[in-house]
Amino acid sequence: MRIGKLIIVIGPTGSGKSVLVQHIRSLHPEFIAPVSCTTRSARPGEKDGEHYHFIDEEEFKQHVAEGDFIEWVQYGGHYYGSLTKEILAPLQEGKVILDEMEVQGVRQVKAIIPPKQFVSIFIDAGPWEELERRVRARAPITEAELEERKKRYNDEMNFKAEATYVVQNPIGKLEEAKKKFEDILNSLLK
Repeated sequence: MRIGKLIIVIGPTGSGKSVLVQHIRSLHPEFIAPVSCTTRSARPGEKDGEHYHFIDEEEFKQHVAEGDFIEWVQYGGHYYGSLTKEILAPLQEGKVILDEMEVQGVRQVKAIIPPKQFVSIFIDAGPWEELERRVRARAPITEAELEERKKRYNDEMNFKAEATYVVQNPIGKLEEAKKKFEDILNSLLK
């Protein structure tokens, strides 16, 4: 039986993680896409059970107490977590799981998943000033939220050295980033 792989994509807000993950999923629909839980409200276009499991804080804390999460974090006043069953079961079946995760969550998962089954791909889109422009262009954001994201950016950039692979995704280089991401995944599937 093939050994399952958990491929986690990490990167600061605005780095292009979601665009690259969607691109790979279009090429590899067989990859498992676990659905995380969150206590935040759905954004326009997001669907419960597809983008997230949208749950209230009480239910989230019950999952924590019952040990249902392989990782969970709190930031921006909301909780986010990955259900253990959505990660471990497919891994044991030899499947490839492709997921985005925050650095704190990655560190939790990395301590649990055997190294031969764990891969992290860091998306580096350049300096904070560039990401700030991307974030501001994407949706309205308060200065306090922006400052919080800048703090997370610094923590995320520190994780870059720990990542298995790094994909550069500066402005205007998306096609090159997609190709690099494809090459990494193709090498992992051999």
